Amino acid sequence: MKYDTLGNTDLKVSKICLGTMTFGEQNTEAEGHEQMDYALDQGINFIDTAELYSIPSNKNTQGSTEKIIGTWIKARKNRDRFILATKIVGPSNGLLYIRNPLKFNREQINTAVEGSLRRLQTDYIDLYQLHWPERKTNFFGKRGYKHPQNDEWEDNFQEILETINDLIKQGKIRYFGISNETPWGLNRFMNLAEKNSLPRCMSIQNPYSMLNRLFEVGLAEIAIRESVGLLAYSPMAFGLLSGKYNKGTARAGARLNKFAQMSRYNSEISRKATGLYLDIAENYNTTLAKLSLAFVNSRPFVTSNIIGATSMEQLKENIASIDLELSPDVLKKIEEVHEAIPNPAP
Repeated sequence: MKYDTLGNTDLKVSKICLGTMTFGEQNTEAEGHEQMDYALDQGINFIDTAELYSIPSNKNTQGSTEKIIGTWIKARKNRDRFILATKIVGPSNGLLYIRNPLKFNREQINTAVEGSLRRLQTDYIDLYQLHWPERKTNFFGKRGYKHPQNDEWEDNFQEILETINDLIKQGKIRYFGISNETPWGLNRFMNLAEKNSLPRCMSIQNPYSMLNRLFEVGLAEIAIRESVGLLAYSPMAFGLLSGKYNKGTARAGARLNKFAQMSRYNSEISRKATGLYLDIAENYNTTLAKLSLAFVNSRPFVTSNIIGATSMEQLKENIASIDLELSPDVLKKIEEVHEAIPNPAP
């Protein structure tokens, strides 16, 4: 396994992070425990979750992923062996069963942290993240920003950082991160933290894959210059970059088949680009999954690559991508496809 530094902390996190959003929906508790056992044995020391999970979230399964991680922690007594990240859900009218209102004020952040700590059966969270912005902006597949006509959001970045600071002092969380954010949002957090001696943002968790490289526009430079590394999610575009959908070998229960509402990656142009990447992988005697993940692993702004799997076979292949070094010729071929079909799956 390879490791990188989380922000400007002294934490060394594995370049591969185990994503867990399938635990409680597509994976049982026993399967989740098996995945985490194997991941730790392979040198992975970074696990990411969220109070929202499992996905797709609903009232009956919300929080199930954290609970599965919690029973694993209790059974293994291994909390000191890994770095644990979770997230507070952002505003959404469809998620008011979690809390109402869904805001990032002091009361709601404290309530969310306590809930996560209880489900995870731990005394502290290493990295606490905002799952998506409270304000209306371009995230979750929106390419460009359009300012809302009725912008009712009130700037509460200062309150967020002050609340995080108090939680750090209480020992309930160690570090702060953001997710699905824009360059403006990241800069706002960084500037306020520096100006007011408040907790610095240590990471940003945004989508990044060969089908979605929008992070390179605006955020990549900030990530490198400010040491706020990307925790790349959906590096395989919900499994599209495994090649199984193009080959017609995907099971009926595979994510893009089972959850039709997850259409973000399931377009004709995305499948066309995937087919071209599949050709590259096969021409160089590797799998598309390994090629896709190795590409993300190679990016200088990526701190950790968040993988997810519904089977042990998938998990083993995904983790093995850490050993694949892409040659200049392969990277050139990838760039040629990207130039022809840039970012088909925002």
